[in-house]
Amino acid sequence: MTAQHGTKSEAEAENVSASERLLFGGPLRYDMGWSKHEDAALQLNLRSVVRRLPGLVGTTVGLAWEADRGALRLVTLAEVGRGIGQAVGLIAVNRVLAHLLGDGSTADRLTGAAPALAVAGGAALLGAVLRALSTAGTGQLEPKVERVATERYLTHTARVELEAVEDDEFHKLLDSAQYGASSARRMVQYCQSVVTALMSLVASAGVLALLHPALLPLLVAMTVPSAWAALTVARRRYVSFQVWVQHARAGRLISGLLISTDAAAEIRAHDVGPFLLHHFRAMSQSQEAEQRRLSRLDARTGLIAAGWTGLATVAAYAALGGLLWTGAMALAVGGTAVLAIRTGSAALENLILQVNHLNEESLFVGDLHRLCEEAGRRAIPVGGRPLPPAPAAITFEDVVFTYRGKDNRRALDGVSLTIPTGKIVALVGENGSGKTTLVKLLCGLYRPDSGRILWDGLDAAEADRQELVSRVAVVGQDFYRWPFTAEVNISIGRSEVPVTEERLTDAVRYAGAEELIEELPRGRRTLLARGYKGGHQLSGGQWQRLGLARAHYRAGRVLVVDEPTSALDARAEQRLFEQIRRLADAGQTVILITHRLGSVRAADLIHVLDHGRVVESGTFDDLLSDTTDGPKVFRDLYRLQAAQYAPPAPPAPAASDAVSGAVPGTAPGAVPGPRA
Repeated sequence: MTAQHGTKSEAEAENVSASERLLFGGPLRYDMGWSKHEDAALQLNLRSVVRRLPGLVGTTVGLAWEADRGALRLVTLAEVGRGIGQAVGLIAVNRVLAHLLGDGSTADRLTGAAPALAVAGGAALLGAVLRALSTAGTGQLEPKVERVATERYLTHTARVELEAVEDDEFHKLLDSAQYGASSARRMVQYCQSVVTALMSLVASAGVLALLHPALLPLLVAMTVPSAWAALTVARRRYVSFQVWVQHARAGRLISGLLISTDAAAEIRAHDVGPFLLHHFRAMSQSQEAEQRRLSRLDARTGLIAAGWTGLATVAAYAALGGLLWTGAMALAVGGTAVLAIRTGSAALENLILQVNHLNEESLFVGDLHRLCEEAGRRAIPVGGRPLPPAPAAITFEDVVFTYRGKDNRRALDGVSLTIPTGKIVALVGENGSGKTTLVKLLCGLYRPDSGRILWDGLDAAEADRQELVSRVAVVGQDFYRWPFTAEVNISIGRSEVPVTEERLTDAVRYAGAEELIEELPRGRRTLLARGYKGGHQLSGGQWQRLGLARAHYRAGRVLVVDEPTSALDARAEQRLFEQIRRLADAGQTVILITHRLGSVRAADLIHVLDHGRVVESGTFDDLLSDTTDGPKVFRDLYRLQAAQYAPPAPPAPAASDAVSGAVPGTAPGAVPGPRA
């Protein structure tokens, strides 16, 4: 297995486009040999499809029942009625032919056939009415089923741990499951068609069985090749989709960048458009080559199936002719048999085709169900022990954490520190030292690999996650800029409670964003998304003010500010730190993450991190003191930054000028003037 996998990977690597290598670092295709679909969803042979058919119909019926029970009942009754009507119509046609081909005058034969002819016409009319009712019910069901499936997919996805969303395999399942909702909608139509074809087939087969049992095997033989071809094509296309799903997403990413408002300025400033178009074309051509390969295989499969179907059809009609020739079947019965064979053959072919479509779409609905199951296993836990109402401290005890897929290097390596509540605690250190990771664990976004995070002795792993999250408000340097109104961008910080004017006003005032809101075209109701009608774009500093307002609106007992002043001017920065000090004085815990070490003077406690470890802790004065033991990491970093703001030293005077006191370049006693 390993050797085969290695050979396949090498062969695949040879076919990787230059665009994949350059833009994405390698192939964006999945080896289906390692896929969960290998033993289940890809068993697309006739026997497995027949075995799975009740489950496929049951899945569709379950979604439809949840979406609209009345419409489902209408479609079911209409399709059953159509099947019964078709059987009655075929029997009536047989009676018509028997009368028309019997003995007697033409008038007598027509008179005898009239009642059966009326029944056949009535059955056809009833079938048309029932078909219209079924179509109306299906049209009502389809959008509702898609909504129900989409809500199920989104609900489960929104509840998973952050670590799951960042996992490559889980995201691959997300890519595939996105098609499940639209597939569920199409399954309603295909399921209706399956029931229609099945009822028609049952009616035709029942009539043939009454006419002559030998005709049934011939009917099946005519349609088996078509079934084999349809299932073979479906299997190939589903495998191809699963292999190329991430490649297709990457192609959409490139095309999306070309029309993105965020990237528009740089695309034009650096003339990136031709570069992106070139690679979009290359990525598309790779997929076009795959489609050409599938088309050639599909054509070959269809040709083989058509040949076998032709031979089976010749054999069927030859057998029917033999029965008529030998007198084993009456001419009227033979005419009905031809009609039943044609109807049954068309119904069986349509049944196979629709079952194939239904089965193919069910694979994607199956992906959606698998996603929901996997999301359930990786969901954020519900319930737990309540946090202390007013903890004295939050303590990290020997916490270890490693990001999955990041070469197993520990982001936090045995971190132990204390965050006293009601104080300003600063986390400082160079990039990659573990500051932001530590805060993510504090917020409950990740769980430690080992160690504990204690809220007055209560392990956060045992706490109610929803309560823990509600205790913390975060404003980071990369906070999300929601493409909604300014009011929503602020109030989304506590979206589960009704918006109040007082709370909004207080948050805007805290962030110093009063003037910003007043200058917006529609005030707080201004849409902050370019590319939409009435959309408006903010600068980085303006967005940061809204981020601060959002964090304040959330009113968490622990406020985390991660590089809060990176886009603020000097006055706004000074005002922010004054506000932070007032919050701490009022009893709120503030955790400050910043690279500007001069900004942490007001902190009550500073923790210095380096390569995932706490190397120093203390007050600002303690960490700058030359007498304090320790590695002096904070002191060295502070002096390095302070040197950048120190005024340049004046140039040293020449030796002779220093003795005479003259300005260099002038005669003794002369007044210096401008140089020529």
